[in-house]
Amino acid sequence: MGWWQVNADTLARSRFVLSPLAETFASLKLLHAGAGGHPGEQAWLRAHLPAYRELLAGDPVTALLVRAGLGRNWIADFLTPTPRDGETFEEGVARVRAVPAAAARAHLRVSLAGPLPAALERDEDLPERAATLLEWVWDGTVRPYWERRRRVLEADVVARTAQVSRGGWVAALEALRPGTRWLGENRLQVNLHEYPPREISGAELVFVPVTPQTGWVSWEEADRYAVVYPCAGVLADGHGRPPVPASLGALLGAGRAGVLVLLGGPMSTTQLVAVTGQGLGSVGRHLRVLLDAGLVERRRAGRSVLYSRTAAGEVLVKAARRG
Repeated sequence: MGWWQVNADTLARSRFVLSPLAETFASLKLLHAGAGGHPGEQAWLRAHLPAYRELLAGDPVTALLVRAGLGRNWIADFLTPTPRDGETFEEGVARVRAVPAAAARAHLRVSLAGPLPAALERDEDLPERAATLLEWVWDGTVRPYWERRRRVLEADVVARTAQVSRGGWVAALEALRPGTRWLGENRLQVNLHEYPPREISGAELVFVPVTPQTGWVSWEEADRYAVVYPCAGVLADGHGRPPVPASLGALLGAGRAGVLVLLGGPMSTTQLVAVTGQGLGSVGRHLRVLLDAGLVERRRAGRSVLYSRTAAGEVLVKAARRG
């Protein structure tokens, strides 16, 4: 397993960061895999996978670059620069484009775990090709959805921050993504691969959510490290949220019933806005009515207020589902 040595100060200073470039690369990984894990990803793939495959069919060198760069157990480092707080997509992809061709080839040999195809060895424009492909993914498949995705990612950060406030970083890390957990003795397991441990005490550590169900780690020399992780499923899967029973919708109204159904676990107002697509005012009004009716309750976690169903709310939702 791969793990990092992290002292208490480094972990205490760590923070969550949103990255349009990380979201774009995660989307590229999903396009390359060609299969989604939940209905939201599947719908997105149906819309964009044909154009992606057509693009690569017309550019075999870029197709080779993608296959080599994603590798089996390792991603070529130059494709995933460590996210920076507040960095735009354009700023991030410029860092990909600025990588020397020789360095890109060296990274590709590591990810491919062997010699490169001759076409990649000869090509002096590999960073430019990678940046152009990432721009294509961003412009056509991510940016049209970015405002909603950004709200979803922000909601995930709110929930994770609340989890840190309730149970500390150890509890938050255990739930971050498969293969990530706190081992004790200042050791953070970041994946299940047999890689040498890294001493990162004193470095900057960031955690970066993405909506596709994937993740990776990255670093810049010994100064900055990142763990990219998939945001919570109910948030990422906006198309596949729990269905609202017709009888419950008739009783409470469709919007209010939808909020109640989602509150099987604690969620903030920001999360509910992101998942339902309803405005902040509408969600707030629904919550007030549900609170007054005794169907939901709220509690504070750090700076966030989290809502969840009461026992009465549980009974009502279960009865509607059985009906």
